[in-house]
Amino acid sequence: MILAIDTATEFAGLALYNQDSLWAEEIWRAARNHTVELMPRLHRMLKKAALRAADLESIAVCIGPGSYTGVRIGVATAKGLALPHNLSVIGVNTLEITAYPHRRQALPVVAVAKAGRKRILTAGYRWEKRRWTQSQPFQLTTIAELAAQLTRPVLIAGEITAEQADFLRQQAAGKISVVSPLHRVRRPGVLAELGAIKLARHENDDLNSLKPIYLKDP
Repeated sequence: MILAIDTATEFAGLALYNQDSLWAEEIWRAARNHTVELMPRLHRMLKKAALRAADLESIAVCIGPGSYTGVRIGVATAKGLALPHNLSVIGVNTLEITAYPHRRQALPVVAVAKAGRKRILTAGYRWEKRRWTQSQPFQLTTIAELAAQLTRPVLIAGEITAEQADFLRQQAAGKISVVSPLHRVRRPGVLAELGAIKLARHENDDLNSLKPIYLKDP
């Protein structure tokens, strides 16, 4: 059983995933309340599934980029659960989780997450040599700067408002598609599945060296 923990932005999530089956999933708007809301919800999810932390095999955790405090809380919680129960840990970045559900689309994907102070985090993903891969590096930018960078058709996925989506459509006319609001929220079930894939490839992380990803202003 894999437990997924995502507290990287204002939307937080938990999931339980076992043998290609999603057992449980919860997404909520934590805002800045990750510290007080995460553990009660985690304990409740385990209790409903009749599980204990010792019953888990691994923990998949979102390692950022995102909110400095939010990412740190998620990673610290994953390590705190993994260490006493000898669980493996798999770190997955925020924008990979955002882009992965759209990997079957024909267009390259630009994944977006909120960064505060009207800034956004972005990264590009596409198929290259039959492998879904990150094609553009992490970037701390703004919606206006992103619009100016778009020179070819892409699919925008992730945490953007309706106003930002309209702005992108106007500024980059004909070059972008934006996923519907329903599919903009990052799902912990996706994090869990990515964790399962990486675990099967023996790509789990060293517990001591696993660190959050933080982006700083250029």
